[in-house]
Amino acid sequence: MNKNFYIFRHGESTFNLAGRVQGCTDMSVLTAKGRRQAADTAEILKNRNIEIIISSPLKRAVETGNIVAEKIHVPLNIDRRFTEVNIGIIEGLLYDEVLEKYGELYNRWRNADCEDETFCFPGGESKQTVRKRIFEALNHYAEQTDYRNIAVSGHGIILKQSLKALGTEIDDIPNGSVIHLQYNNAHWQTDGIIYH
Repeated sequence: MNKNFYIFRHGESTFNLAGRVQGCTDMSVLTAKGRRQAADTAEILKNRNIEIIISSPLKRAVETGNIVAEKIHVPLNIDRRFTEVNIGIIEGLLYDEVLEKYGELYNRWRNADCEDETFCFPGGESKQTVRKRIFEALNHYAEQTDYRNIAVSGHGIILKQSLKALGTEIDDIPNGSVIHLQYNNAHWQTDGIIYH
């Protein structure tokens, strides 16, 4: 049975605007622009027969998910497996501070060609770990629920690592973007399209 998953990045947040690293810290909420982006995401999804939205528990994702859910009239559930990556010691810092204090580590983290999939900041988690928990969740909804069209309110690295797991590398995924994944007979694929 073919199932469609539409994973969207939350709208612009106060930490995005301030140039701070967010990760799994939960002190950031949507800006006015972020709420407009969430409404735009609802427009992208309104004719996709979405049955449910699953959200990361972080405020910026829940707020985005709630705006979309209200506009397309579907329920919203929370699943911790869609939480943004834990980036350890750099969470909450300004990007300038990160580059000054941890520039070499940060460049290694951002490098798509880094062969060490287990690399992480002290106190954080690796991209490999993130992909594992994302696909644990996706496989659960694909194999153990009757939903055919599911949306997920998530985060930038969640979207990037979902695509990477399926062989698509994208440097930057703007706030409010949507990616499309398909599941059929225990096989995942993506058209690589980002709706924005």
